[in-house]
Formats: sequence, structure tokens, C-alpha cells
Amino acid sequence: QVQLVESGGGLVQPGDSLRLSCVAEGITYDHVAIGWFRQAPGKEREGVSCISTSEGTTYYSDFAGRFAISRDNAKNTVYLQMNSLKLEDTAVYYCAATEALIRARCLSWNRMDYRGKGILVTVSS
Repeated sequence: QVQLVESGGGLVQPGDSLRLSCVAEGITYDHVAIGWFRQAPGKEREGVSCISTSEGTTYYSDFAGRFAISRDNAKNTVYLQMNSLKLEDTAVYYCAATEALIRARCLSWNRMDYRGKGILVTVSS
């Protein structure tokens, strides 16, 4: 059973940086896609970024300018570096994963095989 555990959230001020971590335990297939999603208060969950052994990195909307996704295979961890944080970045951030024998795709939240419980990021002055 795959388990995803997010960490690194907290309270920061506008303009600050924060790095989230997602540790994926129990991955058995060679091809994995792990994505970051977020849900702000009163809004729908949205995709932020995804990294796949099959497809590389993907950024949704305009996150590529301030956010960067990376992975450390030795630690089974995917990171989300968030820079120049804004008030509107306040949200619960989730990671989700899918694994496959041949090709792992970055999918929408509901289509990912495994999902973390989320971690809160609050940007406030």
C-alpha cells in the first residue's frame, strides 16, 4: 500500500519561500508520477505541478514562474519549492501519486491512485 506524507507547511509572510516535501512509501513500480495539488478556502482543488518518470515535469496554470517541483529518488521524496509567496497561495497542499508498469501519467486529482492528507500553508502579513 502506497502512503504519501506531506510536510513543510506553515505560516509565512508574503514574499517568503517555503519548501514542501512529499514522501512516498510503498511504491513498487518503476514508473511513478507524483503531483502537487492545492485547495484554497472556498475554492476548488487545483493542480499545481507534477513530476513523472515517464513524462518529466508539468506545471499547471502559471505556477512555473514561482514554484518548482523536484524529486530525490534515493529518499522517495518529491519537493515543491514555493517562492515569492502571495496571500492567495494560502491553501491546503496535497500530493498525489500514480504508478505504472510502463508509463505513469500526471492525472487529475480524482484519477491519481494515491493521495496524501494535505498540509496547510498560510501566507499572511
